[in-house]
Amino acid sequence: MLKWLIKNRLDAFERRFGYDVTYARELLAADTRAFLHYARLAGFSSYRRDVPVEVYYAAKLTAIVAEDCGPCSQLVVAMALGDGVDPRTVATVVEGNDPLVAEPVRLGVRFARAVLAHDPAADEVRAAIERRWGPRAVVSLAFAITASRMFPTLKYALGHGKACQRVDVAGEIVVPRRAREVPMLQATP
Repeated sequence: MLKWLIKNRLDAFERRFGYDVTYARELLAADTRAFLHYARLAGFSSYRRDVPVEVYYAAKLTAIVAEDCGPCSQLVVAMALGDGVDPRTVATVVEGNDPLVAEPVRLGVRFARAVLAHDPAADEVRAAIERRWGPRAVVSLAFAITASRMFPTLKYALGHGKACQRVDVAGEIVVPRRAREVPMLQATP
């Protein structure tokens, strides 16, 4: 009965976001308990308090594009659009077109990049975020950045990783920043 309910939820998620959840189905088939541990990450990845939705998604999109600009990026784009983030904002963040990213959205982008690079500049940006929106905003962005690394890593580990691709933002095809910066790896024979 539990597996049946989970499968129905996975089907609904797949339909809602147009996102292939084969890896999650395989995880469920391999071990229900392992799947339940994985499912707890969903709450972790969606925690957002005291930070504007645009700033939250700017950090999340920046992190997901840095980690994997394939289907996971497309999923986060769909979630951002579904939560009312302006498509132009989403596109400029995905493209990494910093001059067009408005303040305070740029704070989310700068914070994510600094955190991912282990750059000491993260301290300054973190302080600015905390002054502006409080400590729960920092936690929200930290969770968004961390979760954006976990899901693609899990998919790659389970054999479902995808290479960089173009991302559709409300009908506009966007080339993610990472796809332009990182040369594609050649498959070895």
